[in-house]
Amino acid sequence: MALSFCGNKSNAYSVTKGVLNNPCFVDALNLVPHVFLLFITFPILFIGWGSQSSKVQIHHNTWLHFPGHNMRWILTFLLLLVHVCEFSEGIVCNMVMGTNHLHLFMPAFMGFVAATTSVIYYHNIETSNFPKLLLVLFIYWVLAFITKSIKLWKFAEDKDASQYLRLYITALLVILYGLLMAVEINVIRVRKYVFFANPQKVKPPEDLQDLGVRFLQPFVNLLSKATYWWMNPLIVGAHKRPIELKKIGKLPIAMRALTNYLRLKDAYEDQRTPEDPDRSPSIWRSMYRAFGRPILLSSTFRYLADLLGFAGPLCISGIVEQLNCEKDPVGNNTMVSNYHMSYRELLENSSILAVLLFLALILQRTFLQASYYVTIETGINMRGALLAMIYNKILRLSTSNMSMGEMTLGQINNLVAIETNQLMWFLFLCPNLWAMPVQIVMGIILLRHFMGPSALVGASVIVLLAPVQYLIATKLADTQKITLEHSTDRVKKTTEILKGIKLLKLYAWENIFCDSVEETRGKELTSLRTFAFYTSMSIFMNAAIPIAAVLATFVTYHILNEKGPSPSQAFAALSLFHILVTPLFLLSTVVRFAVKALVSVQKLGEFLQSDEIGDDSWRNGDISVSFEAGKKPMGMTKAINRKQPMRYQMDNYEQPTRRQMRPSETEDVAVKVTGGSFTWGNNLLTLSDINIRIPTGQLTMIVGQVGCGKSSLLLAMLGEMQAIEGGVYWSNKNRNSVAYAAQKSWLLNATVEENITFGSPFNKQRYKAVIDACSLQPDIDLLPFGDQTEIGERGINLSGGQRQRICVARALYQNTNIVFLDDPFSALDIHLSDHLMQEGILKFLQDDKRTVVLVTHKLQYLIHADWIIAMKDGTVLREGTLKDIQTHDVELYDHWKTLMNRQDQELEKDIQQDSQTTLERKTLRRAFYSREAKNQIDDEDEEEEAEEEDDDNFSTTTNRRSKIPWKVCWCYLSSGGFFMVFLMIFSKLLKHSVIVAIDYWLANWTSKISNSSGTDILLVFIILCAAGITLCLITSLTVEFLGLSAATNLHHNLLNKIIHAPIRFFDITPLGQILNRFSADTNIIDQHIPSTLESLTRSTLLCLSGIGVIASITPIFLVALVPLAVAFYFIQKYFRVASKDLQDLDDSTQLPLLCHFSETAEGLTTIRAFRHEARFKQRMLELTDTNNTAYLFLSAANRWLEVRTDYLGAVIVLAAAAASIWSFHYGLHPGGLVGLGLTYALTVTNYLNWVVRNLADLEVQMAAVKKVNSFLSTESENYEGSMDASQVPENWPQDGEIKIQGLCVRYDPMLKPVLKHVNAYIKPGQKVGICGRTGSGKSSLSLAFFNMVDVFEGKIIIDGIDICKLPLQTLRSRLSIILQDPVLFSGSIRFNLDPEKMCTDDRLWEALEIAQLKNMVKALPGGLDAVVTEGGENFSVGQRQLFCLARAFVRKSSIFIMDEATASIDMATENILQKVVMTAFADRTVVTIAHRVSSILDAEQVLVFSSGILVESDSGPNLLAQEESLFSVLVRTHK
Repeated sequence: MALSFCGNKSNAYSVTKGVLNNPCFVDALNLVPHVFLLFITFPILFIGWGSQSSKVQIHHNTWLHFPGHNMRWILTFLLLLVHVCEFSEGIVCNMVMGTNHLHLFMPAFMGFVAATTSVIYYHNIETSNFPKLLLVLFIYWVLAFITKSIKLWKFAEDKDASQYLRLYITALLVILYGLLMAVEINVIRVRKYVFFANPQKVKPPEDLQDLGVRFLQPFVNLLSKATYWWMNPLIVGAHKRPIELKKIGKLPIAMRALTNYLRLKDAYEDQRTPEDPDRSPSIWRSMYRAFGRPILLSSTFRYLADLLGFAGPLCISGIVEQLNCEKDPVGNNTMVSNYHMSYRELLENSSILAVLLFLALILQRTFLQASYYVTIETGINMRGALLAMIYNKILRLSTSNMSMGEMTLGQINNLVAIETNQLMWFLFLCPNLWAMPVQIVMGIILLRHFMGPSALVGASVIVLLAPVQYLIATKLADTQKITLEHSTDRVKKTTEILKGIKLLKLYAWENIFCDSVEETRGKELTSLRTFAFYTSMSIFMNAAIPIAAVLATFVTYHILNEKGPSPSQAFAALSLFHILVTPLFLLSTVVRFAVKALVSVQKLGEFLQSDEIGDDSWRNGDISVSFEAGKKPMGMTKAINRKQPMRYQMDNYEQPTRRQMRPSETEDVAVKVTGGSFTWGNNLLTLSDINIRIPTGQLTMIVGQVGCGKSSLLLAMLGEMQAIEGGVYWSNKNRNSVAYAAQKSWLLNATVEENITFGSPFNKQRYKAVIDACSLQPDIDLLPFGDQTEIGERGINLSGGQRQRICVARALYQNTNIVFLDDPFSALDIHLSDHLMQEGILKFLQDDKRTVVLVTHKLQYLIHADWIIAMKDGTVLREGTLKDIQTHDVELYDHWKTLMNRQDQELEKDIQQDSQTTLERKTLRRAFYSREAKNQIDDEDEEEEAEEEDDDNFSTTTNRRSKIPWKVCWCYLSSGGFFMVFLMIFSKLLKHSVIVAIDYWLANWTSKISNSSGTDILLVFIILCAAGITLCLITSLTVEFLGLSAATNLHHNLLNKIIHAPIRFFDITPLGQILNRFSADTNIIDQHIPSTLESLTRSTLLCLSGIGVIASITPIFLVALVPLAVAFYFIQKYFRVASKDLQDLDDSTQLPLLCHFSETAEGLTTIRAFRHEARFKQRMLELTDTNNTAYLFLSAANRWLEVRTDYLGAVIVLAAAAASIWSFHYGLHPGGLVGLGLTYALTVTNYLNWVVRNLADLEVQMAAVKKVNSFLSTESENYEGSMDASQVPENWPQDGEIKIQGLCVRYDPMLKPVLKHVNAYIKPGQKVGICGRTGSGKSSLSLAFFNMVDVFEGKIIIDGIDICKLPLQTLRSRLSIILQDPVLFSGSIRFNLDPEKMCTDDRLWEALEIAQLKNMVKALPGGLDAVVTEGGENFSVGQRQLFCLARAFVRKSSIFIMDEATASIDMATENILQKVVMTAFADRTVVTIAHRVSSILDAEQVLVFSSGILVESDSGPNLLAQEESLFSVLVRTHK
């Protein structure tokens, strides 16, 4: 058939009746505007922008939106849609007519091309901000509008036209062209780019000028917004290199926490009216006012998506019905000359229905994802605003709230971490609340339409089972709470074990404690079992309800109508049931979240209404401290003689040793309190009748007994207390210039340097002076990265003294007029206190003429004070100079002198022993020394890995990042047991086969293929449904219990491995890392992996069975499947890598935010004293924004994936429909099977994105299994030994004789030996001392006795048996040791002395009596069963050490080792220890490893070590007699 524009008839081109009356000419006229547009725009697009984009990348800082941007895109999309209808109508009419009429569809095709070009052209003009070129589009819309109007006018003249579809299409096109013309006129009106003298210049949005903003969703065009096209570079780029924080940049201004906080705060404050200022505002109303609009927008999208969702069932029903009764549109295949299609025929054409179904799906998915995105963005914005609101409140919380326990840190952390998240999640699910009821009602109406009354039976099954789901959901939440309690308990026990692991190994108690953890784990597993059961019930309900509903409906239908439904009814009903189940399943979740949100809002409301600190006159909002104020030159001052004891100096206190006061300074008062009475808010006066003054530029000391109100006085001056009467007066320039060091040291999670400078500019000279004044240099040198080491909660744990000195250094470094120091010496030893007083306070601060207020208990420093305030019971006892007090209050002065005598004795005793600081530094050094070796090994590994990566070319690195960790997955599954794995796979496959069988049977039944009677068919159907429901139950249970059994085995193996690992493992592995395996990783394995695994297998099998069914019905579908599968493969590959990176970023940015909140709450008084609220607020806003950016990108990446998989799904539906229609026309299949294929294609659409999402989640979660696995390869200690335990005599070692022969010891085969060729002999019952400098190998010898280190040469023989041959349990249970650090476990005193429960009470009391603890324990409630808290915190260090002595005595061993046991205790306790060793252990061999050499002067034998070699061995007195001996040198230098 020849092609011709107007057809082949002779009169086709006739214009006798007038040109416009020939429809063909009118259509030709309609081509003109389209050709005009293409002709003009193509050169501009290709030459202009084509060359430009190749030379210079148009950066997004030129983007902007012209007026009516979104309107234009929407109208263009509608225009394209109408052109598609026009084109289809033209093609159908053309096929019916005898000859080819190009004019029927050619203008439509050209219109489609022109509309597409117009929007591309517009987009390019917009991004380069060049509006003049829009004139072309304006002309195009005008021409198109005119030509279409002519066509409409000519149609309207025909009296039959109202039946024709073409009339309606033309009318729609006229309207659309008219509207687009109006949009164009509006752009000219607003921008005045043409026809006006002065065009309006418009700059792109401020955010786009800032190249740091990478979140472009608000700024891109509508198409890119809908498909997240702008995310492509990020997601594809993640393959080449991981996404870092730099790459995701900043948030646009409208999404930043500050913007949203101001919006929410205004909405909150607006509710307080002048008439009722105390009214508590409603948080719900504030949230609605601030964030209501986007939620309404999201709900609109949601309604549109839900309504479009019903197009699926309707189109399936239409297609199947059409195929079953399809006739030719015009009888007997006759050709007609002029054919017009009516709109009814359009909806009865199965091919057109297939295209409509495809378009409906695309639109539905786009709207749904848009709705999700808008709610998530709003939720994140709201969380940011709430966090800022909570933080602002924390900064204003009254101190009494915190100290009186009305507001605990835990509560604040919960508000931040839990309540705000609950509200955010509620907002995410919010649109469901009102969209679901509409969806359910619509679904039931349509079901009623298709299936009649029987549909109501099926619907009622679904609706009646919804409350059961809600019940299961609440049970799940309760069980989770119980599980959490048990797991917290288990982690607490594990932490104790790991902290005291050395002691457990030395006493051979590992198994006892291991059992105790296993017992708690048992309880945890019981509740996990319940959890697994309810989870599987929930999954079962979700899978079984649609089967049950279908069964009920069809059985009822059969009973009522005595025949089966038609295929179109059956499959429409089937897909409707699938649509209905989702909202009902989600409803229970949404209701649960709504209940939680109500509770969260109530808690938030209470918090925001809690007491705030009083507004003093000087508290005028956010004043950022001017650090330049008060900078003064530094000078030097003479040191003060400290050789004589204090009391003499105090008596000779005639002449002040410090500079004379200038008269002007004496009058100048920095702070004055008059008639002040202060309370902490409980109406009990803490301070009463306070009248004091703090002289400017002087050193004022506040002294008094513990609890007399010294710290309170400082805080009262800082405005932290409530003034009942009187007031605090500051001189003008001082209040905003205060530095304060609190009694309880408070550190930031930051580097040492940041902790000291605390936001002030860094000045090297000043910084160095401060560090020297606080003697911090030696401590800093020990840290791995010097003063750039992170300290604080998440950083390295410092000792109390080190923390306190950093806090004092912070106060000294600030350039403020006034410095408040609250008992800065409490955690310092005498040497450091002296140094700090001299260098820091007297020299550094006073040289700067700064006003210093010092609270202290060290009365020996009073002689340096210019002004003294003595306090007693909350009032001021005396105020004045020391001279005044000596003259006027002799009694007080004498009292001070007696106290000072005592302090002097302490000092003498203190000087004899090694200072506490040396000890702290030693502990620090040990912590790092042991880790260094590990770090070296780690560094080597990392270097190797890095080299490998460098060698690898780009593609292998990419592969490594996108590979699924199959090995780890297999390891996880095999931990669950092979039978369970087999059962899971088998039941899953069987279940999906049965479900397919049910639907297949339904297709056959409705298509009336089988010849059996209706009842037989019904019976088979019922049996299949019952089998399906049973299998749903079995599969959901097997997956959950497979997960449970894997979790049980992994934890059991991990615990056993770790507890039996050699001590070296604990030296080189940070405690936090081991604990993470037991807490976070175990939690993921316990609770998250099973449900992800279930969801992944279910969605994968659903997709596979769906594709299998379609392919079996229409094999030609497989042709279309190949490109779709390739596209799917690449989408999931790119998404998984990017998602993992973004997930990591989200997790890693959340922790600093939570830490910042808790550290602010802890350091409130310090932050407020320094006036640094503004700086901390700024930091909080930055941290919130960083976390929100990561979360927003993660959710945008999820939308990116879902839009793409949804579109793929829509193409699958289109391909399935096309294949079905094609095969039906060739008579290959009945209509019922077509319905089945299409229903399955729709389910595939729903589950495709779940496959990828679950795969990505599983990959992240499998990392936990990988980490646990890496610990499972740890070597255990060799517990067996070459001798059998039965060969060792019962009472060995009886005498306690020790022979050491050529002993060489190392910690690890990789490391150098720490003891070299040691030979020694210790007689039975001898008292031996071992000494040497730090690191000489003393402690290593004590570990060698217990075979805790690698003895690679030589041997130790105890009572004739080589200890290396003994089983470890036997060896360690027969010796006793006291360690340097006293370790107690939580439990009872009885448990701590004898966890093996081997001894009688008398034996325990005897041990306590020997350790001088009997009376103290008797006085405790419960005696031996009295409680010991974690780490023995409820006893002093000395008491703990004595308990350890009693513990060693309980074990009647003839060999007793003391490893530096007296290092951390006071003199009194040490004397008790020495006495006990001499008397109670008289007949035992005692080996003392001495920290203080003075304690082993009388030993019968002393072994002196140096660098791992035994250099001297003789009795103590003999060695002392030799002047040159190392022992004498050590005694002389006290080392």
